[in-house]
Amino acid sequence: MKIVLTHALSQAGMDVLEASGAQLYVANSAEPKTYLTQLKEADAFIIRVGMCPAELISQCPNLKVIGRTGVGYDNVDVPYATLRGIPVVFTPGANNRSVAEHAVACMFALAKNLQEADIQLREGNWKVRDSQKAFELQGKKVGIIGVGAIGKIVAELCQALGMQTAGFSHSRNRTKVEAAGCEYYEDMEQLLRECDIITIHNPLTPETRDMISTKQLTMMKKTALLINTSRGPIVNERDLADALNRSIIAGAAVDVYSAEPPLSDNPVFSAKNLICTPHSAALTRESMDRMSVWCAEGCLAICCGGRWESVVDPSVYQHERFQQ
Repeated sequence: MKIVLTHALSQAGMDVLEASGAQLYVANSAEPKTYLTQLKEADAFIIRVGMCPAELISQCPNLKVIGRTGVGYDNVDVPYATLRGIPVVFTPGANNRSVAEHAVACMFALAKNLQEADIQLREGNWKVRDSQKAFELQGKKVGIIGVGAIGKIVAELCQALGMQTAGFSHSRNRTKVEAAGCEYYEDMEQLLRECDIITIHNPLTPETRDMISTKQLTMMKKTALLINTSRGPIVNERDLADALNRSIIAGAAVDVYSAEPPLSDNPVFSAKNLICTPHSAALTRESMDRMSVWCAEGCLAICCGGRWESVVDPSVYQHERFQQ
């Protein structure tokens, strides 16, 4: 059995793979075409960073499974993999807590004006303490767009702080939103108008691409904060930067970008009152171990002829390969 990885998993995940006796090739590269010779011999391809399109998959005759350490899978051509009978293993739930805590940490950082206070103090501006930009989170209403597993934890943390929580679901799942203790909003635009903080926790789909642009930003309160730890293209970066620089909203935090790594001329880097982190919300020590171990175990199970529950498209198991 041969397993190719774009990059090494955490030590816990590598321990699982090494214990299986599999031959491992760690490319340390997000460009699979540069090690296509290795991939053509692979039974499993674990991709942390980079693209896995149909044209790549089609050149890998031995491939039995593709692994993703995380919940996102937009960098893998899942329909084509499914057509070929290749399950795409992912790890939903492994990083839920980490991302939720990061989103709430961003709320605190923005509400307490930590970024500006740190920069100004280092430049000798003690009087930044008198700017009166900081505010309390208690009593503020946070609007959660996407009240799934991560959004639910965000709601729990915010409720513990005494915040009001509201939610919008693209699937119009009122029961799920209210089960998380959130006020249900049928209309996302109404949520934007009425909340003090908006935090995004849904996947990138044709429906959510550019979901937040100038039109939506101008609906928000001038004192409002926007947090995106989901996927970069959900928020139009140029429109967000413009809204911040024109004080249409008060602040924002982004952990994700339209292109990753982002280019230095990305407009978010020139926006005021914006905290940027390098798509690291999910990358705590604990979540990395969970993602790595679950992905490794899933890939090994499928390579050995079994099935794994956490695959992107379970219909793959209807393929003739799994009927033998």
